[in-house]
Amino acid sequence: MKFSLLPRQGIFFDLLAESAANLQLASHTLVDLMEHYQDVPDKVGEIKRLEELGDEIIHRIMTELHKAFITPLDREDIAILGERLDDVLDCIEEAARYMVEYKIPQPTASAKHLSLLVSLCTDIVVKSMEVLRTKGGKLQQLIPMKDQLNNLENEADRVTSQAMAELFESNDAINIIKWKEVYGQLEGATDRCEEIAVILEGIVIKHA
Repeated sequence: MKFSLLPRQGIFFDLLAESAANLQLASHTLVDLMEHYQDVPDKVGEIKRLEELGDEIIHRIMTELHKAFITPLDREDIAILGERLDDVLDCIEEAARYMVEYKIPQPTASAKHLSLLVSLCTDIVVKSMEVLRTKGGKLQQLIPMKDQLNNLENEADRVTSQAMAELFESNDAINIIKWKEVYGQLEGATDRCEEIAVILEGIVIKHA
């Protein structure tokens, strides 16, 4: 079998699944922040805590890679999957933090929409990491998930473009600067998820 595992190799799938679950929790907290805009510093603080936990998980992945003689996937694929999961979480944390730092009084409808799209992306990422961990030779199941992530990223691009057009119509320079940064991070989170989709497709091509 191309995808047979030695006992120790399962640690990589466990860590990637742990990272994805932590990311999913952060994205759901982001949606709660945008939909129920109260206790904002506490919710942003929770997202920061999850971001720091994500840093610890990526560090553990890299440590295990340095120790491993044989890995179940290409080392580069494991490393970049871990990095992209961490990148998505960084985008979520920055978007949330800007809401506090820029003293934004209320989220826009576009911010809520983008946050939901990020959350939907992370739901799919969690499922994809479970496929990697448990399905072995059934990696073809990743292809529909890859397509779903691509579609969500395209939707995020559309929402961001429309949101920015509306911002520029307002001629409020300060507001434009603030929301450009928030929208940029939210769209960036979906971009990084699309990059995860590309990695998953590559894994299917190599191992399925």
